[in-house]
Amino acid sequence: MTRVKICGIRDKAHVLAAATAGADFIGMVFAPSHRRITPAEACELSCAAKKASSTMQVVGVFVNAPASEVNRIAALCALDWVQLSGDESWEYCDEIIMPIIKTIRATPQHHEEIYANVATGNRLFSNQGFITLLDSHAENEYGGTGTTCDWELAHKIARQFPVILAGGLTPENVGKAIKIASPWGVDVSSGVEVAKIKDTGKIQAFINAVRRADDSTR
Repeated sequence: MTRVKICGIRDKAHVLAAATAGADFIGMVFAPSHRRITPAEACELSCAAKKASSTMQVVGVFVNAPASEVNRIAALCALDWVQLSGDESWEYCDEIIMPIIKTIRATPQHHEEIYANVATGNRLFSNQGFITLLDSHAENEYGGTGTTCDWELAHKIARQFPVILAGGLTPENVGKAIKIASPWGVDVSSGVEVAKIKDTGKIQAFINAVRRADDSTR
């Protein structure tokens, strides 16, 4: 079954919508973004998520923040995973105490380097918990661009390592993405928004599309 992460959650209504629709993860953004929330707000949402679902896990998204601050917020907000979406090194990752989702951006000319990075992360941190989030590349951007990723590259990596596919996914194209890439999971943010606000109908439609794709590939 393809796991689903609904990222950029900012209020309880959408926490509940994600839980009701069957999301496996929700993501809360602590980096500069119109989706950014404070640790105090995140604590409330994390609590709401754990009350709404016994299985849905909570992810905090960070970009180039001090490792000590990431660890502090992770503990304060009872995060299950820390997503590192900046330029964090492997030495930096070694300072993180939580399971890690590491964003790697797919640039067309660097497939071998990307594969080597994914392999390194899994070798160093698989015991701690490590998943690659493969996102599209955009100059001076750290995610949320709405641009699709290289699904063929994702497929090659997903044959050996757990990969969450991100970048430009929507209820309309996620089924095709799953058929091509066969990822461990998929991540969506702007694809379930209307005017930069999460839409409960789109969240449900996205997860329904994922489950249909799963059923068709069995």
